[in-house]
Amino acid sequence: MYEERPSPLVPGAVLWRSDGPGGAVLPDGCMDLLWTGGRLLVAGPDTGPHPAGEIPGEAPGGTFWGLRFAPGTAPALLGVPAHELRDRRVELAGLWPGAEVRRLAERTGAYADPRDGLEELARARAAAGGPPDPVAAAVRAGLGRGRSVAALARDVGLGERQLHRRSLDAFGYGPRTLGRILRLQRALALLRAGTPQAQVAYAVGYADQAHLGREVRALTGRTPGAHAPPPDRAPGG
Repeated sequence: MYEERPSPLVPGAVLWRSDGPGGAVLPDGCMDLLWTGGRLLVAGPDTGPHPAGEIPGEAPGGTFWGLRFAPGTAPALLGVPAHELRDRRVELAGLWPGAEVRRLAERTGAYADPRDGLEELARARAAAGGPPDPVAAAVRAGLGRGRSVAALARDVGLGERQLHRRSLDAFGYGPRTLGRILRLQRALALLRAGTPQAQVAYAVGYADQAHLGREVRALTGRTPGAHAPPPDRAPGG
C-alpha cells in the first residue's frame, strides 16, 4: 500500500507512507527524509530505479513514512550537497550530530502519524537555516519550459560550468540529466493516465516514440508499456 498527500507546512513537499513490499523508486530529482523502525534516514537523488524499501539495516517489506522535498530544496535544509547523496540511502546521524538525531527520531516516533513529525522537523530546520538556492528554482522552471542548458546559463547569469556545479549541489546531477529526469516524470504521468505513447512522445518533447522508449528504459529499466494502466483500467476500457 502506498499513499501520499501534499505537505501544508513545507512548500512543494509531499508526505507519503509505504507498507509492505513495493516495486521500484524511479528517478524524480527529489530527496526524501524517512522514518522507519525508530530511525531517521535520507534518500538521495536517484539516477535509475531503486528497489522500494531497500534501506541499510532494515528488512524489506516494512512500513516507511517519508517527506519528499521538491527538487533542489533539500540540500539547504540538510546542509549537504545533493551529489554527495546521489543513489544512496544514509542515516541522518551520518550528516548531523548523533545525539540530536536520536532526539529528533524519538520526537518523530511520538506522533500518531510520523509524517507529521517529519514535517515539523523540516519546517523547524528550514526556519533556522537559509533559503534554497534561487538558481535551483530557476533551473527547474527553465527546464520545464524546454530551455537549453546554454539558455539557462544566460538566464541565471552563470557560465555553463558554474551552472553545472550549482546543479550538482542542488539536484545531485547536472542540468542535462535533471532535464531528462523531469521529462521522464512528465511522460510517466501521461503513460499512467493511459495516453498513447506517440502522443506522450510529442507532448513532452521526445523526438519520436522510439526516443521515448529508449529514455524510459534507460531511466526506469522498463518499457513505456509497463507503466501504462492495464487495458481494463485504461480510459474508455
